[in-house]
Amino acid sequence: MLLAGAPAVSVPHVCRKQPTQRNLSGKASRVTAAVASERNVRAPREENVPGDFFVDSTCIDCDTCRWMAPETYSRVNQQSAVHVQPQTQQERKVALQALLACPTHSIHALHKQEGEVGAAMAEMPLPVPGTNNVFHLPLASEASFGSTSYIIRRPEGNVIVDSPRFDVKLLERIQAMGGAKYMFLSHRDDVCDHAQWAEALGCVRIIHKDEATASQGTDKAEIKLEGQGPWCLPEGGNDVEMIFTPGHTPSHVVLLYKLDRTLFTGDHWAFRRGMQRGSLFRAFNWYSIEKQAGSLAMLKGLDFVHVLPGHGRRMRFSDIADKDACIVATIKAEAEDAESPEQGRRIVQTAEQAVPLYTGA
Repeated sequence: MLLAGAPAVSVPHVCRKQPTQRNLSGKASRVTAAVASERNVRAPREENVPGDFFVDSTCIDCDTCRWMAPETYSRVNQQSAVHVQPQTQQERKVALQALLACPTHSIHALHKQEGEVGAAMAEMPLPVPGTNNVFHLPLASEASFGSTSYIIRRPEGNVIVDSPRFDVKLLERIQAMGGAKYMFLSHRDDVCDHAQWAEALGCVRIIHKDEATASQGTDKAEIKLEGQGPWCLPEGGNDVEMIFTPGHTPSHVVLLYKLDRTLFTGDHWAFRRGMQRGSLFRAFNWYSIEKQAGSLAMLKGLDFVHVLPGHGRRMRFSDIADKDACIVATIKAEAEDAESPEQGRRIVQTAEQAVPLYTGA
C-alpha cells in the first residue's frame, strides 16, 4: 500500500517457481515419513507382554507408572514395559491411573471398557496410605521429567506441593475438595504449569526468591521466601513448616506437614529402587552434594515418618529412630560412592557439622 503523497514506484514482477509434480511428491514423501516415524515410536515396545496394555518407545524412564502400578509395569532395557497384563477390575483401574499419569502419554490400552477411564479419573486425587489429609496429584508433566505432586487438605486452606500437569478434569477434582489456597514450589525444577494453576485456582504461589526465575515465570510468585527459614504459612499456625535444605539447588526447600508426620522432600531425598536405599541422586545434583548431605543430616530427630519426594520413590518408616537410621545410612553410602576420597571426606564432615533442627528441647 502506498502512503498518501508518496511517489508511485514500479514493482517488478516476481516470478515464483511453480510447484512441480516432483516437488509435490517429495513433500508428500517427507510428510508420509514423518507420520510413519510417529507411528513407529508409538508402536508397542517388544519388551511388553502381549495384551491390552502396552508402553511405546517414547517413554522417558521417569518411573511414574512403575511405582504407581508395579503389578503391571516394570523397567526393561532402560524404559518401562508391561510385564503382567492387569486381570481384575482393580488392577485395570490402577493401570489406567498410571496411564493417565504418564507425562509423555507413552502408555496405551487397546480396548477400554465403557466408563472405566472416567472412573479411574474420578478417584483422583489419590489418598496416600498411612495419612489422613495427603493426596497424590498423579498427572505428571514431561517439562518436570515426571515429578510427583501432592495436595494437603486443611481447614485453613489446601496446599498443593509442587506443580502437576495442568488438566481441566484434575482441576475439577481439586475444586471438588475445596480448591487450593497455596501452591508450594520446592525449587526451580518442578514448576511446570504453575501459572495456569494459579490463575485457575486463585492460589498463592510460594518459592524461595533465589529459586525464582523470569524464564519460568516464578518471579511472579506471590510469596518469595528469603533467608534460611524455617517459615510457616502466612495465616500462622504450626501444622506446616517450610525448611531450608540447600544442596540439590542453592535454595531448595522442603515442607513438613506435622499432622500426618509427612515430609515433602522435592528433589532432596528419596528411595532409589535400584540401590534399595535412600539416595541424594548425585547424578542430578545441580549445586553441592556436600551441602545436600549436610541438609539431610539436619533433619535427624525431626518428627516425620513419611517421605514424599518429587522424584524417586516414597519412604515410610516405623518411627523417628528408623527414619534417622536411614538418614545416617544414606549419608554413609553417598560418602562411599563419592567421586573421590576427598569428596567422601567432605560429605561426612559436612554432615557431622550440621546442627539438627530438633534438639529435643
